[in-house]
Amino acid sequence: MFQQTFKNIDDILHKDSGCTSELDYTEQSSWLLFLKYLDALEQDKASEAELEGREYNFIIDQAFRWEAWAAPKNASGNLDHNVALTGDDLRDFVNQKLFPYLGGFKQRASGPNTIEYKIGEVFGEIKNKIQSGYNLRDVIELVDELRFRSQTEKHELSHLYEAKIKNMGNAGRNGGEYYTPRPLIRAMIKVIEPKIGERIYDGACGSAGFLCEAFEYLSPKAAKAADLITLQTKTFYGKEKKSLAYVIAIMNMILHGIEAPNVIHTNTLGENINDIQEKDRYDVILANPPFGGKERQEVQQNFPIKTGETAFLFMQHFVKSLKAGGRAAIVIKNTFLSNTDNASVSLRKQLLESCNLHTVLDCPSGTFQGAGVKTVVLFFVKGSPTKKVWYYQLDPGRNLGKTNPLSDADLNEFVELQKTFVDSCKSWSIEVESIDHATFDLSVKNPNGGKAVVHRSPQDIMDEITALDLEAGEALATIRELL
Repeated sequence: MFQQTFKNIDDILHKDSGCTSELDYTEQSSWLLFLKYLDALEQDKASEAELEGREYNFIIDQAFRWEAWAAPKNASGNLDHNVALTGDDLRDFVNQKLFPYLGGFKQRASGPNTIEYKIGEVFGEIKNKIQSGYNLRDVIELVDELRFRSQTEKHELSHLYEAKIKNMGNAGRNGGEYYTPRPLIRAMIKVIEPKIGERIYDGACGSAGFLCEAFEYLSPKAAKAADLITLQTKTFYGKEKKSLAYVIAIMNMILHGIEAPNVIHTNTLGENINDIQEKDRYDVILANPPFGGKERQEVQQNFPIKTGETAFLFMQHFVKSLKAGGRAAIVIKNTFLSNTDNASVSLRKQLLESCNLHTVLDCPSGTFQGAGVKTVVLFFVKGSPTKKVWYYQLDPGRNLGKTNPLSDADLNEFVELQKTFVDSCKSWSIEVESIDHATFDLSVKNPNGGKAVVHRSPQDIMDEITALDLEAGEALATIRELL
């Protein structure tokens, strides 16, 4: 039922002149889903309070509650068309009254970890793009059919929302920015093995896929009520720079069961890493930071190793943000292992000397749909230098693409072999003493000759050309800004 509802919503938004892409469909669905969820949450809390004989203070004022403006009901429980706003009246109410009211919550909230603050952040960052009030009315009526009351309903909705994010990632020009393949995330989490009580962080959280999957991994391990409270309030932390990704991250975490996500809307790289104190550090970091971006000089001043490459700045931030003994799994472009520029060499040297880079997972082209660049995953522990690096060359034995994506089964062998760092036709180890200490080159070079040749499809090649063209365009745009 929910799946058809989501499709019908997209069909309506497709007809609206204000919504032009899958990104718009997801964004506009998100703010309406958020308000519907918020209404269900408040109704549940009000019912609990009534059963306990106490009064519940609603977060949202009466005139702005879902039941008042979006879905007023008559005595029989059906939508009251005589009261419900539609057309220009509905659009004007949403744009001129509802959004300003909800956006003001940020200033009135007691702190950034409250649901009030999240409401203010969400509605201070996005706007209603649905230009036809009649289309808006039709979408609202479909959203009103959705239910958030049971865990089964929330579970189904979270899967459908993940599918929307995946489609948005495929449709967007930088797919990996919004969607890291979930089988890859799950494999990274299995290797890292986070535990309840540890703080887990993603400083470039995008749609919060890493945090949601970590929650899914840890939830079954919660043995007592205190564990559930810990997971809800003191486990998952994220930062995201872009408004749309921030809104989607909040909604995604809520649908997965985290009521007030600890996600902050900020430019992580705008923080000087020398200001990071012990209280700011984390036990586990899981991330796929954006790569190919070029940061301005004033941002680079926040880091000891100066570089315009966004991902390299994030790597410095992540190393600094780990506690001693903390574990990290970071997706990064494979050229990080071999680039000869001063920043790349310095960063590899720092990583090898301050952390134990115990595992490198080499991912095939096509792992990230819509992005032809090749990536690796770096697994490391902070606090002791690297002696030996174990490599695994992921080879599913087929070309990966939109119709043939990465699966959990593709990564089972990696997860199993990684436990003992065993050699195979796809895996091997190198001693750090044996590498060139002038360049600290960590290139993936399989000495076992066991990798079968998989010829790239024309689509893979075209995707990589497109990705390289986009990187070049972004670099030129940055140069023009600086000039």
